[in-house]
This record gives sequence, structure tokens and C-alpha cells, in this order.
Amino acid sequence: MSDLKAAREKTVRDHMRLENEGAWEDVLATFAHPRYEFQMPRPGSPHPIGIFDGRDEVMHYFRTSRSAFPDLGNEILHVVVGDGDVAMVEFNLLGTHLGPLKTPAGEVAPTGKRISVRMAATFEFAPNSDKIVSERPYTDPRAILLQLGVGQ
Repeated sequence: MSDLKAAREKTVRDHMRLENEGAWEDVLATFAHPRYEFQMPRPGSPHPIGIFDGRDEVMHYFRTSRSAFPDLGNEILHVVVGDGDVAMVEFNLLGTHLGPLKTPAGEVAPTGKRISVRMAATFEFAPNSDKIVSERPYTDPRAILLQLGVGQ
């Protein structure tokens, strides 16, 4: 494995570990420019994907997701660093629904239920760098709601 690939894998693993720890400033430091692109609509947004661009919006994402799931975390299953500027991660998203969850269909009251949702994410890197320029998580958006017992 090249030095750059190894550095990128370390960045991805550190990024996800730091999310689990709630070390937000350290998570932000893994980015060249903080950006998440969720492949589902952001409540109240006209965009087909949920984009959180820049420090303030990414911090808003961290706060809102952790208000619904205070113990939200991930369990890495696989990391693959390609020859281009993208790495892929397969993981389980874990958490307990203890706060209101905002969805495009409205707010879901806390259920107290625990979720474990299989997901994947791509991490795009700045050319010749181990700094992330975008994280793109992918999952079936109904998966969380089904595990909470409120979706179909």
C-alpha cells in the first residue's frame, strides 16, 4: 500500500472514531473543507440530497443527529482505499432514539429503541492529500424508521 493510501485509510478510521467520541473539532480537522452529502433529502430543503457544506452546517448536522440519537456511533466493517481520490467504508450505524427525529414526513417522537443500520460511505479526498473534501453516506432511508417501528 502506498504512503498516500495508508494516510487516507488512517484519516477515514480516525474520522469515524472521532465521530464516535464526539470530538467535533478533531473531526472537522480531517477535512480540507467540511462537507457531507447525504443521499436523502434534508428536512426543509428543496435539494434531492441533504448537503451540509462548511463548518457551521456540518456542526448543525452533528448537533441535530445527536439530539435524536445522543449515543450515535459507527462500527467499521471494511475500508477500501482506491487508486483514485476516493475511499469506501462499510459500517453499522448504532444508536438509541432518545430525542425527536426530524424527517421529510415530519417529526418522530423518541421511541427509546436501539438501531443498528448497515451503511456505506464514500470519502473523497483532495488530490495528493489525506484531507477529506466530502463524505457521502448511503443507506436505505427507511431503514432507521423501520427499526424504530414507525416506517413502512
